[in-house]
Amino acid sequence: MDQPTVGILHPGSMGAAVAGCAAANAAEVLWCEAARSTASAARAEQFGLTPVPTLPELLDRSDIVISLCPPAAAEDLARDVAEHRLTGVYLEANAINPERVQRIEELLGPDATVVDGGVVGSPPVRGKTPTLYLSGPATATTRIEALFAGTAVETRTLGTQVGKASALKLSYASFQKTSRVLVALAVGMAREHGVDQELIDVASRRTDSYLSEPQYVAKTAARAWRWGPELEEAADTLAAAGLPPEMLRAAASTLARWNDAKDDSELTLTDAVDRLAQP
Repeated sequence: MDQPTVGILHPGSMGAAVAGCAAANAAEVLWCEAARSTASAARAEQFGLTPVPTLPELLDRSDIVISLCPPAAAEDLARDVAEHRLTGVYLEANAINPERVQRIEELLGPDATVVDGGVVGSPPVRGKTPTLYLSGPATATTRIEALFAGTAVETRTLGTQVGKASALKLSYASFQKTSRVLVALAVGMAREHGVDQELIDVASRRTDSYLSEPQYVAKTAARAWRWGPELEEAADTLAAAGLPPEMLRAAASTLARWNDAKDDSELTLTDAVDRLAQP
C-alpha cells in the first residue's frame, strides 16, 4: 500500500505523539502552524512533523487527516475542515460521544470518509503503547491500521458502524476517570479523621479492578437498599470535611433504582443493568 500523506490537527501531547508514530508509515505528516503556540511547534519538531502555513494547504495535501484535540473543540474543528471540502479519510479520534461523531460525519459530507476513533491509554512515548480503537468503512479502517502497523500505537477495529469506537472509549473513561476522583474523595475523607494510611493498607489487599468483575453488578443491585443510605452517610461526612459530596449523592441516587431488587439472589447482570435504564 502506498505511503499516505497525513495531516494532524492541533498537535497536543497525545496528537503529536500519535502523529509521530504515523510518520513511520507515512510519506509525510503535516501540521498547520497558523495561530499555534510555541509549545505546539516544539512538540511538532520533536516528533518530526512538517509545518504548513494554512489549514487549506494541509487538507489539500493530506490523504488522511487525524483530529485529536480537546473534546469541546471537536465539532468546531470539523466545521473548519468542512469549509474546505475534504475528500480523504478523516479520523475523528477525540473523546466525544457517538452522536457527536455522527454529526461530524454529516458535517463533513459525502466526499470525506469518516473513521471513528478512540485512544485508550497514555501518549505513545517512553515505552507506552496505547490502543487506537476504530470503527467505520472497512477500506478506511484498513488504511488506518496500516498507518500504525509496527508502531507503539496498537489498532483494533470494532466494525463498520461509526460511533462504536467512541462508545467504547467513553464507557471505559466513565469508570477509569471517575474512579480516580473517588480515590481522591476517599483519601480526603480518611485524612480528615487521621486514618488515610489505614485506608491505603485496606485497599492494598485487593488489586483487581471492579470493571473486570461485571458479574458483581447483580450482587450490588441486591444490596443497593443498604448501600445507598451508606453512601448518603459518606456524602454527609465529605460535606462536613469541606469536600464535594455530589458524586456520592449521585451514586446513591443510582443505587436507589435498584431498591426493588432487595436481596434478590436470582438477579442477573442483564436484569440489573436493565433496571438502571428504568426511571
